[in-house]
Amino acid sequence: MRLSRVLLTVLAAAMLFHAGAGWAAEPVKIRVSWIAPVSNWASLLLEKKDLAQHLGKSYVFEPVHYVGTPQMITALANGELEIANLAFSTLPIAIQNANLDDLRVIADELQDGVPGYYSQEYMVLSDGPIKKIEDLKGKVVATVAAGAAVDVAIRAMLRRHGLEDKRDYVMVEAPLPTMRAMLADKKVDLIPVVLPFALDPELRRIAHPLFVNRDIAGVTQLLVWCARQSFIEKNRAAMTDFMEDTLRITRWFLDPANHAEVAAIASRLTKQPAERFDWPFTAKDYYHAPDMKPNLDALQKNVAMMKDLGFVKSEIDVKKYSDLSLIEAAAKRLK
Repeated sequence: MRLSRVLLTVLAAAMLFHAGAGWAAEPVKIRVSWIAPVSNWASLLLEKKDLAQHLGKSYVFEPVHYVGTPQMITALANGELEIANLAFSTLPIAIQNANLDDLRVIADELQDGVPGYYSQEYMVLSDGPIKKIEDLKGKVVATVAAGAAVDVAIRAMLRRHGLEDKRDYVMVEAPLPTMRAMLADKKVDLIPVVLPFALDPELRRIAHPLFVNRDIAGVTQLLVWCARQSFIEKNRAAMTDFMEDTLRITRWFLDPANHAEVAAIASRLTKQPAERFDWPFTAKDYYHAPDMKPNLDALQKNVAMMKDLGFVKSEIDVKKYSDLSLIEAAAKRLK
């Protein structure tokens, strides 16, 4: 009888152990945000999931679309997003205004204004009345959302020319895909455009850039991947696996030898002709760091604009809010 009780106890313990092990092995859900197809890594990763060696094992991946980066702050705060591709503008807002003090920059998404690469454009009608920035006085300017990177760039440039929001011009919010139509219909007088929308042939036919991002801030660490430190520490192994797979995939996309297939993928995602996609991951594109390491010095200069424009009370120390250990560990695995 005593032996039977011992055996039952051992069997029960073994069942609990295996149940616990099975629960611990459940893949970690990693949701990553994106705004513009092709330009944002999260929109592309599943297109080369054959290169993701850890997908479905240590983690599962879900790309999530957002209209702009400000909405991602709420998602991070509510636990609806694990990695956000925040703009330099929304990073300090998330930390100071939304009290996400454990937010950390973990990787590069893309940089603007790097010599020899694309710089974001702010366009007006070619046959319209706007010939110089001062002509925007009394006009209507389109933006994605207050505090978004394009919003900050517009405000900074117009302030440099003596124009202030509400006093000298009106800003209206609209999704990026609708910008061309709003300009063509003369509902607004200036629009921000980003890739791939910037290369729309119809847009190029009717409009031209009044200024570009490089004119405002030089090199801009436009978008960075951010995650909460609490999530990183709880899931470091899975996050490192994910970053390893991400690096392997991004290196594939950045390889010129794969350009024809990249164009085909972009065509399928956007339902546009493949011949329009000669630009991804070339000098016609934003700069993507090959190792996904962000330019923290540029980022520090960029976030300073947020204080100047009154979006946050003080500057933040970018390096204090960065954790590059995941991307560095992932890179070592691929050497």
